[in-house]
Amino acid sequence: MELKIKKVRENAKIPTRGTPGSAGLDLYACIDEPIRLCRGETAVIPTGIAIGLSDIHYAAFIHSRSGLAVKHGIGLLNSVGVIDSDYRGEICVGVINQIDEPYEIQPFERIAQMVIKPVEIPEAVVCDDLDETGRGAGGFGSTGKK
Repeated sequence: MELKIKKVRENAKIPTRGTPGSAGLDLYACIDEPIRLCRGETAVIPTGIAIGLSDIHYAAFIHSRSGLAVKHGIGLLNSVGVIDSDYRGEICVGVINQIDEPYEIQPFERIAQMVIKPVEIPEAVVCDDLDETGRGAGGFGSTGKK
């Protein structure tokens, strides 16, 4: 599987791995000036890049960076972003400040990480009945706390 990376903004920084064993590629904020986020505020941060995945059985998943989340409360708006194999637009990262202390995202700061993973594309079958399970139609919390 090949990952093609295209700069869609001249000053974009190509994603990098922090170490050879890193699962994710760090994505950089392609912004000209800092963006200040107070508690509960959100922003959509451009990365300046687009990608091309050569195999439809793969997708890119955008995850929070642990340090930003734990130390500064900066997380992703949608928990995990999904970049489909056929998307060719600019990758942007929706972020939210979840703690009381304001945080400034700096130009070219590492704001998220992108992990490429295989995805199974199932054949959907419409049916009248589903297999029975022990849980059945139990909703949120139906399996208890322990």
